[in-house]
Amino acid sequence: MPSTKEINLQRSVEETWEPIGSDEIRKIDAYWRACNYLCAGMIYLRDNPLLKTVLRPEHFKNRLLGHWGSDPGQTFTWVHLNRAIRKHALNMIYISGPGHGAPAVISNAYLEGTYSEIYPEVSQDEEGMRNLFRAFSFPGRLGSHCTPEVPGSIHEGGELGYSLSHAFGAAFDNPDLIV
Repeated sequence: MPSTKEINLQRSVEETWEPIGSDEIRKIDAYWRACNYLCAGMIYLRDNPLLKTVLRPEHFKNRLLGHWGSDPGQTFTWVHLNRAIRKHALNMIYISGPGHGAPAVISNAYLEGTYSEIYPEVSQDEEGMRNLFRAFSFPGRLGSHCTPEVPGSIHEGGELGYSLSHAFGAAFDNPDLIV
């Protein structure tokens, strides 16, 4: 038998639920696709970021570090959490844990403008995208996992265990925060 708290939560969800409009779905899909494009570009490309010409071997990185892995799932989760945060004014943070998942976090920080605020050379234009793609997974630049250099990062690491410990700490430190 459900508790009173569970019943009230269910009622609250049912009372506030409304379908997403087709315009909002198109915007969410476009944002998600843009994030995934940036993820793929960071992993594979060093030039021709907007694909203005046919791809040639010199456009690709010589050595690929990182992999596609969790990026589409993380960007999907991020875009939908952003929608919930805006709609319900939620106090929420996203903790990324999967190894080599930095492109998902970086792509969102780039599209939101935060990345370019911190790193002006990574502007939100073709040259900035080229700089972002070249910096990713390059020694002395961006790691293939979230590092302290990533805006908003609260932990270093590409392992799920690290992120779980930080998520627990964030939740215990701030019980009103959704982690």
